[in-house]
Amino acid sequence: MSANKSLIPLLVIAGPTASGKTEAALRVAEVLGGEIVSADSMQIYRDLDVGTAKPTDDERARAPFHLVDFVDPRAEYSVVEFQRDAREAIRDIHARGRLPILSGGTGLYLRAVLGNLDFPPGPEDKQVRDELADESERVGPQIMHERLAQIDPEAAASILPGDTRRIIRALEVHRLTGRPISELASVDRSPELQYNAAQYVLAAPRQMLLRRIDSRVDAMMAAGWLGEVKTLRDCGVTAEHQCMQAIGYRHLMAHLDGREPGDFDEMVGLIKRDTRRYAKRQLTWLRADEGFVWLAPGSDSQRAAALAIMLAGARRITG
Repeated sequence: MSANKSLIPLLVIAGPTASGKTEAALRVAEVLGGEIVSADSMQIYRDLDVGTAKPTDDERARAPFHLVDFVDPRAEYSVVEFQRDAREAIRDIHARGRLPILSGGTGLYLRAVLGNLDFPPGPEDKQVRDELADESERVGPQIMHERLAQIDPEAAASILPGDTRRIIRALEVHRLTGRPISELASVDRSPELQYNAAQYVLAAPRQMLLRRIDSRVDAMMAAGWLGEVKTLRDCGVTAEHQCMQAIGYRHLMAHLDGREPGDFDEMVGLIKRDTRRYAKRQLTWLRADEGFVWLAPGSDSQRAAALAIMLAGARRITG
């Protein structure tokens, strides 16, 4: 099939945490002259390095990365802003004769770029929001997230269980409208709005993925993750800031603040558990999107075969 010359070619490499997306994107970028646009909602923040598996200096020397390290950790950053910034980066990469590679595991970010995802503001009611906030204080964000999952599983899959602000907002919209907030975001995949995209999901075999997640958390702790969070706290970042809603960061901040959990080993276990659950939600989100080719490399030979498939896809869309 020949490439559609009227559309920007875009290689998409998605997948859950610890699935090898970054290395795959780098391999393709090195072979075909590509640049990587990160679709990760936490790698955007400066000074959140260890716990976000942000590309290392050596990795950044292999290929340029975009939308990494550019938001202050005390600031908020919306999916609408990401949609704008990612599309601008993709246009710029293409204009310079390079291959744009969108790589990440934040499903809402991926969908915002690949479709014409529109986010109307929706109704607001401060009294309802305050009531939900008070309830969240009493029962905890996990219970509120479970409630959201019952009424709007799609929204719950895209919101971290510790992201109280977004959970409350989604529950507020549902209470005021009787409709899930996910229904308020419309996707138009009409041809004139699409990229000429080759889309892949890297999903390692389940037990291998779980082992990788546990090993990655151990490596992050050994690399000074707790110290990183302490430095952020000393610089004025609090548990209420958006960046501290990420798995691991909220656990470590709670530990430093003397909240739960008190036992260090127990806390590390909770981070591993919640990361595994998050990876499951990422896969659920990606399965709901059409257009992805699923690859499940386990052995070295399977990883080589998966890379060959992605390279072939990239060459097809670039003509």
